[in-house]
Amino acid sequence: MLIQILGTGCPKCQKLMANVEEAVKRTGVEAEIEKVTQVADIAKFGVAFTPALVIDGEVKASGRIPSAEEIAAWLSEA
Repeated sequence: MLIQILGTGCPKCQKLMANVEEAVKRTGVEAEIEKVTQVADIAKFGVAFTPALVIDGEVKASGRIPSAEEIAAWLSEA
């Protein structure tokens, strides 16, 4: 599973990273977490607002910070 965090490294992006790490820990899924920081790369996802969360190529959230619980639910569905 590939989890991508789209953002420039702002505090909100860092909080999203922490929530993703917590969700991965809770669910025990095998996942690679990748930060996407280049604006051109972020634009390829069609995301207008950061931070954004992409799981296996699907944008799950944009412009907000989903909770670790919400992310864990998405990981369990994947």
